[in-house]
Amino acid sequence: MDFGLVRIWQDGWVGAILHGATITIAVGVVSMMAGAVIGTLCGVIKWARIFPLTLVIDLYTSLVRGVPELLIIYLLFFSSVEFVTRVATAFGYAELADRGYAFIIAVIAIGTISGAYSTEVIRGALASIPAGHIEAARALGIPGTRIFRRIIVPQMLRIAIPGMNNVWQTTIKDTALVSVVGLQELMRAAFVGAGSTRNPLIFFLIAALVYLVITLISQAGFDTAERLVKLRSRK
Repeated sequence: MDFGLVRIWQDGWVGAILHGATITIAVGVVSMMAGAVIGTLCGVIKWARIFPLTLVIDLYTSLVRGVPELLIIYLLFFSSVEFVTRVATAFGYAELADRGYAFIIAVIAIGTISGAYSTEVIRGALASIPAGHIEAARALGIPGTRIFRRIIVPQMLRIAIPGMNNVWQTTIKDTALVSVVGLQELMRAAFVGAGSTRNPLIFFLIAALVYLVITLISQAGFDTAERLVKLRSRK
């Protein structure tokens, strides 16, 4: 074990793991942002029951949540990589496509998955707002935009934050799946290091520890955000 840890340090694997962790966080954050945008739009549409968009969103969420995440990544990557490579090569950007396409497809895939779960979180949060609050505001003649901004959004955020925390935790763990497309994120770095040094236990334990640190820090951040929203709503 000591020899393994010394070798990991001396051979520069610590830097590779930290770089992989950075890629993991970047994919997770960008995917979560994309998923939050998708989830908010789709969640509001489902809550407002805008036909026929509601049917399209129901199909989207049911399909994404009913299919394994790894299969979604495979489908998106292998159905498009050849076409993108040909186009990039024709315009002289073959090297750029090789370096960046794995990251782009990872964000699209994880963002699509995150968006499906975020949709249900937002829809559920909106549905939990007492209808009497909105009806009372309308009875007082408050404009619809102000009702949405001052009554609906604050309550939705307070209810949705715990659910979005769960979506984030799932999203950051789903990033481990994109190693199959060659992206050098944390899991890929651990896998390469394990194969090169023949110390898989050490590398996978380090990867597990890094994932745990990321999730604990983000958990603390969501807890703080939830407390701030609750304090603000009481003022």
